[in-house]
Amino acid sequence: MTADHIRSIFDRIAPVYDQLNNQLSFGQHRIWKQMTVKWSAAKPGDLCLDLCCGSGDLAQLLARRVAPGGKVIGVDFSPKQLQVARQRVQGTWLDPVIAWIEADALNLPFPDDYFHAATMGYGLRNVTDIPRCLRELHRVLQPGAKAAILDFHRPANPQYRAFQQWYLEAIVVPMARQFGLTEEYAYIAPSLDRFPTGQEQVSIASQVGFSAVTHYPIVGDTMGVLVVTK
Repeated sequence: MTADHIRSIFDRIAPVYDQLNNQLSFGQHRIWKQMTVKWSAAKPGDLCLDLCCGSGDLAQLLARRVAPGGKVIGVDFSPKQLQVARQRVQGTWLDPVIAWIEADALNLPFPDDYFHAATMGYGLRNVTDIPRCLRELHRVLQPGAKAAILDFHRPANPQYRAFQQWYLEAIVVPMARQFGLTEEYAYIAPSLDRFPTGQEQVSIASQVGFSAVTHYPIVGDTMGVLVVTK
């Protein structure tokens, strides 16, 4: 699948993305995102990157963590998602803390050694070149900085794997169909089949230069957080 096709998917789901995420995860996605921000080790005064920021959940959590004096840059290649993200913080104290930039995760418009910490939620699975994305992330982080990367993947346990597939087919796609987004959410299953396992992610991150890499499986290994240190 091309980058343009993936961008069009995220543009189309932008208006209902938050509502569906909340319903499909029973609100639990907030906990997973809080864990991700904690593992990024962001602290007050830091300049942080939220890569593939979507509608801005992680960027908002980061902003609260780096205040006072910090700054967050949310980056996404979907203009519709960025529009939603901007609208969500408009008129609040978070507005001046977060800058939203439309850019490609494989070619970031930032200098080397720029950010103190980074997060990425449900984005690594959707880039067209995972090693290149991680290499770019490594480039823009300061030495010693951490990034925490949250995403779905296929669990090794056959029962959990079967449950995940049932949930996608019986719950996720029918719910998305109510919003006219069957194709967009049917895309999740094949993207999971292509996505590297947690240990494969560790190997790739090490190969591109990260000095310390750990993958934390969560929710029965149907999801995980890759934590990398430059």
